[in-house]
Amino acid sequence: MNTPLATESAPNERLVVTRQTRLTAKLTTHVQTVAVGGVLLVLLLVFAFSADQFLTVNNILNMLRQIAPTMIVAVAMTFVITSGGIDLSVGSTVALSGSLLAIAISAGWDPTLALAAVVLLGAVIGFVNGWFSAYHGIPAFIVTLAMLSILRGTALRATEGYSTPISRDTWVVTLGQGRLLGIPLPAIIALVVAVAGWFVFAKTPFGRYVVGLGSNGESLRRSGVAVRRVGLSVFVLTSTAAAMAGVLVATRLASGSANAGVMFELEVITAVVLGGTSLFGGRGSIVGTVLGALVLGVIANGLVLMHVSPFYIQILQGAILLLAIFLNQKIFSRFATRA
Repeated sequence: MNTPLATESAPNERLVVTRQTRLTAKLTTHVQTVAVGGVLLVLLLVFAFSADQFLTVNNILNMLRQIAPTMIVAVAMTFVITSGGIDLSVGSTVALSGSLLAIAISAGWDPTLALAAVVLLGAVIGFVNGWFSAYHGIPAFIVTLAMLSILRGTALRATEGYSTPISRDTWVVTLGQGRLLGIPLPAIIALVVAVAGWFVFAKTPFGRYVVGLGSNGESLRRSGVAVRRVGLSVFVLTSTAAAMAGVLVATRLASGSANAGVMFELEVITAVVLGGTSLFGGRGSIVGTVLGALVLGVIANGLVLMHVSPFYIQILQGAILLLAIFLNQKIFSRFATRA
């Protein structure tokens, strides 16, 4: 009489084991993303009890508006770093794009045309970075470091060091200051970029090529993939995103400045690495990057509300980047290897 029970329970046990195995494998693969999510939750609780204004609606919406440019560029930077490269010129791209947008509008350009020209300029900057790096084998660190200096100098020359105001009557200002259903437009744009970035990274062949380029580019090339084109594309993505971030920053402040985006690249790279993307390529996570950007934004906002000197924020960002690289290299990479 016990035989039927034994034959019915065996498949169920196998099913439970299979589910547990899959769950364990997923947790192992995304252990750093889970860890960053835990850190974000702890920070929210700490600042909620430490700063009276932290959980107010106005502060949360303002925080999302400020985080948006970092999140937009960090999502694109995830592609570059996963492919084994890096882009240090994003901060200068933010400064140049915002400055040129303000100058063009002040000179009488149609705001829509000025916006399109600035975003196109971002794509051209990324093309140049990718051409030198992917087609000529010059390390991305060197190429984008040189571009950082070129773009910052160009922005300073164009503005003569002064801020250029943008008339609040132009529609383009709504990109940085407007709201949709009460939510800041920059936050909505950042959300759309994050969802699109996740889809491309996780669900399309291009995302798999980016991971393959960072883990074993030679094998990818022998399988027939145009690896140089993939390598160039990720830089175009990042610089275009940086140009868009520059537009959001300039329109939020209604002013374009060559001094915008200073140390912006450090903030972006910290968000990406903190979220679980390997600085050495081959492994990345868009969800982790979004959480990493939120962690940095929450820390900056919370410390300001607690009247801590903003100078400590940069010190903290550098320390977080160093700690994230250490943990990525020594601990979390082992979980990824086991998975």
